[in-house]
Amino acid sequence: MLPVADVIHPDWPAPPGVRALFTSRGGGVSVAPFDSFNLGDHVRDEPLAVAGNRDRLAALTSPARPVFLRQVHGTQVRRLAPDTPDGCEADACVVQTPGVAATIMVADCLPVLFAHASGTAVAAAHAGWRGLAGGVLEATASQLGDAAGDGEVMAWLGPCIGPQAFEVGAEVCEAFVALDPGATGHFWPTGEGRFLADLPALARRRLHAVGITNVHGNDGSSPWCTVANPSRFFSHRRDAAALGSTGRMAACIWID
Repeated sequence: MLPVADVIHPDWPAPPGVRALFTSRGGGVSVAPFDSFNLGDHVRDEPLAVAGNRDRLAALTSPARPVFLRQVHGTQVRRLAPDTPDGCEADACVVQTPGVAATIMVADCLPVLFAHASGTAVAAAHAGWRGLAGGVLEATASQLGDAAGDGEVMAWLGPCIGPQAFEVGAEVCEAFVALDPGATGHFWPTGEGRFLADLPALARRRLHAVGITNVHGNDGSSPWCTVANPSRFFSHRRDAAALGSTGRMAACIWID
C-alpha cells in the first residue's frame, strides 16, 4: 500500500468553494533521485511512475483535473477550461469554472496562488526570478481581475529556495532594482558580484505594488526553503549537479 501523500494545505482565508494544495516529495511511486512524488515528465523519471504520481494528484484534486503547463520562465497567462490539454506554453493560468485545477510545477521557483474574494476565479503563477522580474505576477493579477471583475484578490506563496540559499549574480539584482529601487533591500552582497536574494519578499513587494496586500504563506524562513529541507522538498539548486536531476512538486488551486 502506498504511503499517504505529504500535502500542504494553504492557511489563508480563501472564499468558500476555493480549494488549494501544494505537494511535497513524499507519497508517490518514483525511485531515487525522483523519490517519490515527482510530477515532472521532463526530468528523466520513468514515465509510468510520473503517470502514477499524476493520477495520485488528480485523486487529491478530484473532481477537478490538474492541467500541466509547459513552463518557460516567462509571463504568459493562460485561461483554462475543462478541456484544455496539458502542455500549453505558459507560466501562469486562470480558472473560472469547476472541473479544472490551475497547476504550477516547481523545484526552487516560487509558486503563487491567487483567489478572488468572490470565489468566482482563481489563478496560479510560476515565479522564478526571471518571471518575477518580467511581471508574471502583475500579468496574472490583471487577468484574474478581467475574469472576475472588481474585488479583493488574496495570494498565497508556497515553498521555494530561501534567502539563505538563493545566491545570484549582479544581473539579477540589477533587473529588480532597475524597476524598483526599493528592491535593493532584499539583496545582500556576498562578494565578487554575488548576492543572496529573498525571492518571497521580492514577490510580496511586487504584489503590494498592484494592490494585493492580503498575502499569506512563505515568509522566507527556513521551514519554507526547498534547499534546506531535502527530506520534504525537491530542489534543482541542491540536487541537479550532484544527482543529475530532481523531481517537481505542484501547487494547485480550483473551484469546487
